[in-house]
Amino acid sequence: MSFSGVVFDFNGTLFWDTSLHNKAWDIFLTRYGLSLSDEDKFSKMHGKNNKDLFISLFGKPLAEEEIQKYILEKEGLYQELCLQTDMVLAPGATDFLDFLKDNDIPFTIATASGKENVDFYFGHLPLTRWFEYDKIVYNNGKIKGKPDPQIYLMAMDIIGRKPGEVIVFEDAVAGLQSAKNARAGKIIVVNSNGDDYTDWKDCQIIRNFDEVDRTQFMPR
Repeated sequence: MSFSGVVFDFNGTLFWDTSLHNKAWDIFLTRYGLSLSDEDKFSKMHGKNNKDLFISLFGKPLAEEEIQKYILEKEGLYQELCLQTDMVLAPGATDFLDFLKDNDIPFTIATASGKENVDFYFGHLPLTRWFEYDKIVYNNGKIKGKPDPQIYLMAMDIIGRKPGEVIVFEDAVAGLQSAKNARAGKIIVVNSNGDDYTDWKDCQIIRNFDEVDRTQFMPR
């Protein structure tokens, strides 16, 4: 079976930053007398919108001003940690993105990150080599969070492809379920953090984008 479009999750997929998010969360949670294991972060947090996360963490309704304060605080910690690293894309990602671009296979990003992080990524990673900012689907405060399929359906619409024609690359449980709910033609799990994907063993699991079979792609 061939596919003619690609949608990428970003965090933990194209940019392997899971450990940095976990560390930022640990610092944030400690400040507020809270804690979560990395396993809980993987199963309950990764891939979800910050607004939903903060309401769940604090276990009560939060005013929009409170939510924005917490988002900027946590993501500020995360960005500081990112800047202490080399900030490079996932193994094999550059060559794979070049392949898609050179073969006129449309692709974009569907991320639960908010604008504060998307701006940061475009400022510190060479994303403009492959992506147009206004064609990225991100958490703008209106999109339903993963595992709802909305974000992937919007991304598929942007690249002009039907769900069955698209391969989705994801790492988070919520995101994998979102792609499944969107009826993506194929889902490839990116295991960037050595997590347990037992429930997704029917999907191909990769550790490097060089592992992706280029022959399954066909421009429409």
